[in-house]
Amino acid sequence: MQIKWAALAETAGVSLAVTLAVVAVFALGNLALSRREAAVEAGTGKGVPALVAAGVCFAACAAVVLYGISLIAAK
Repeated sequence: MQIKWAALAETAGVSLAVTLAVVAVFALGNLALSRREAAVEAGTGKGVPALVAAGVCFAACAAVVLYGISLIAAK
């Protein structure tokens, strides 16, 4: 049995990059939700743009997770 170290390193690197990206996008979604709450509490508006941004961030995270599950389930 031979291990292809280059392929293993590539897989680990891509996994790390995707994980960091998903965590960053999720954190941006949480930030947008907190900005919306601050805008509503301050009475400066309803915070609709922040709510839309949060929805986009969370939808992107869900899409990445579902894509990963589909890759695992297809094998």
